[in-house]
Amino acid sequence: MQPADLVIRRIDLVYWLGLWNDLNLRGDPEAWHARLIEAYSEPHRKYHNLEHLAECLAVFDRLQANATDPHLAELALWFHDAVFDPRSGDNEERSTTLARSCLVEAGMSVEHVQHVEELILATKRHQPTAADAQLVCDADLAILGQPPDRYWKYENSIAQEYDWVPRDVYRLKRSEILEQFLAREILYQTRQARDCFEQQARHNLTAGIARLRTTTS
Repeated sequence: MQPADLVIRRIDLVYWLGLWNDLNLRGDPEAWHARLIEAYSEPHRKYHNLEHLAECLAVFDRLQANATDPHLAELALWFHDAVFDPRSGDNEERSTTLARSCLVEAGMSVEHVQHVEELILATKRHQPTAADAQLVCDADLAILGQPPDRYWKYENSIAQEYDWVPRDVYRLKRSEILEQFLAREILYQTRQARDCFEQQARHNLTAGIARLRTTTS
């Protein structure tokens, strides 16, 4: 990824306004941008925060040539973790509800709103088939293929988000999740993402599983 200070700028208002204008939306884009920034800034978010959003959008910029509708794919990324409660199993569904409220208010067509909703929901299982969903999921999972120092920061942040789970239970469940990813024939659906992240992601996942299995406290 780019240097952190450059990446974080990707969530600046100017980018949101550019997207809003490209889609010919109406209403109050500044208010919605402020609402999203506030949501991703919630104190319980240790990973699913502004840094994650910015990193996803920075990866999207590298992959967007693969998109059928890059504007809608980018919009889905802005909203994909807008609702995050680590104790809840319906965060993606609630994020789509928020996105729908914004986009209907902004005058987006029903067809396009539904497409954005589908892209957000694709990040729940990360098993996309359509091109735009593949791009969105690849951006969301790019963290798995980052250099080890960033990957370990990610793992530690996820552990903090679930610090209410008993540690032995957390290690078991987390290792199962990582094993499921590692067992996939491919982690990334777009060729560019595979070239950039696949090999490092498999190395990181293997190391992550090993650490979870050997940690005793």
